[in-house]
Formats: sequence, structure tokens, C-alpha cells
Amino acid sequence: MCQPQSPGFRVVITGKGGVGKTTLTSCLATVLARNGINVLAVDEDPQMNLPNALGVGFEAASRIVPLNSHADYIEEKTGIRPAKSGWGALFKLNPDVDDVVGRFGLRVAENLNLLVMGTVRQAGGGCLCAENVLLDATIRHLSLRNNEAILLDTQAGVEHFGRALARGFGHCLVVADSSFNALSVACHSAGLARQSGIPLVYLVVNRVAQGSEARLERFRQESGQEFAGIFDAVIELPAEPLLQALDPDVTRIMDEPGSAYAIAVTALASRLNAPPCMCGSDHHQHHEHGHQHVH
Repeated sequence: MCQPQSPGFRVVITGKGGVGKTTLTSCLATVLARNGINVLAVDEDPQMNLPNALGVGFEAASRIVPLNSHADYIEEKTGIRPAKSGWGALFKLNPDVDDVVGRFGLRVAENLNLLVMGTVRQAGGGCLCAENVLLDATIRHLSLRNNEAILLDTQAGVEHFGRALARGFGHCLVVADSSFNALSVACHSAGLARQSGIPLVYLVVNRVAQGSEARLERFRQESGQEFAGIFDAVIELPAEPLLQALDPDVTRIMDEPGSAYAIAVTALASRLNAPPCMCGSDHHQHHEHGHQHVH
């Protein structure tokens, strides 16, 4: 019988701004934690909205200092004080960050911790600064223990994900709505995720309502791109009017038993927690036949 790849799993959530990535991340984190999974939610979005979405109070959230702004810690780990050294400065490329969650993580609820990182600048920008080295090392070396899930909410996309950084991430959830622009960004992001070596890439179509299917079909026809050739599965999340009323603590939607959105997120959480066998022909079979809609 096939053994799972690892005792836990790591997921990166990406996509165009404003499509509901942070809401999805917080709701997935909530349902996984309630099911007994030890969850670390990592906020790499420059707007730092994940604490509010997880129900952290405004005052407590405003006091959070992102990891890339902790100058003392960055100097301690890399040997370089941020913004104090110019090009050519020598610093540790593989800092030891085993203590990062213990020192800077925030306990949100039982089984649920939050780490606010700040933004990893894209590698194409040519920045090899101490802050970037530390953040890259943190993503790479966050310990994945038994019965643990790490969810990374990133606004930056996966452009900065090289193979070393992507190692250990089993899933990429590319979130989009049914707009042409969001779907275009999603297809591009999926290609980058494949190049970085993330094995399973899902399209999560958010805010699905009447007319969404027609817009998806129009995108396929006009762009010439078939989701079945790009994504391993297409996940549909129904439009949920209650989310706007619950903002910013959107995780309360998971307490609404009749919410189609909550039901769909719960199904997605179960799917992530029970990944398919990745051995040989079984993975090929999933890749060929796993393109499906999950309502």
C-alpha cells in the first residue's frame, strides 16, 4: 500500500489580488485546526490582512511586527543589519531559523498559529538582501511535523519560488474569480508553480454564481487555454453574501451550517489532508483524470 509523501502537508495559496485568497486561507486554516490538525498560517501578503481574517482583534493585529522588520533578529541570524550594509556584504545564506515560530508566532486558537512574514521580494528584482535571505530560509525550513499543515498566503505569486523554496510544498491553490484577467493570471501562475516543482496545482474559482460557467467557457474559447491541461483539478467555491457582513473575521462563516461556501471549503480541506498517492503510474493517472469540479 502506498505511503504518504510526508506526515503533514504544505500549501501555497496565490492568485490575483482581490479574488479571496486570504479569506480562503483563513477558512482552510480554521477547519483544519478544528479537525485536530496543527496549523501554521503564514502571511506573506504585504497588506497583512490574514490576522484580521483569522479573528485577531484590531489592536492586537496592529501590534504585529512582520518578520522582515525585526532588524535585531535578522542581524542575529544573517550577520547583517538590514539597510546598514551595501552590495558585497557577507552574510549567512542558510541561517538557522528553527526558533522563528516560537519567537514570533501568534497563537490564534487551539491548533492554530500565525506567522506574519512581510513580503519576499521577487528574485527578478536582483535583491539578495539579508531580509530576503531570512524569509527564504524561513519558508524552506519551517519544520513540518506529524499531523501538521502549513498554509502560505502570498500576494507575490510564485515568481520567487525556485525549486529549493518549493520543495516540501505539495499543493498550489491558484485562486481566481470568473473574470478574464483573474483567470489569465491564474494560468500564468500555474505554469510558474509547475516550473518550480510543486506537484499538484489546483484552480480555485471563487464567488461562483449564475453566469460564472458561461464566463469560464468564454475564457477557454478566447484564450485557447484548457484548464484540464493546466490544472490537476478545478475547485468551485460558491458566492457567499454573508462574507461581506462578517468582514473582517470571515472565519465565522465556518460556523454557518447552511453555507455552501463553508461546505465547499470543508471538502477542499479534506482533500488537502488526504493527498492522492504520488507513486509512479498512480500519479500519472491522477494527472490525466483528476481534472474535475468539486462543488
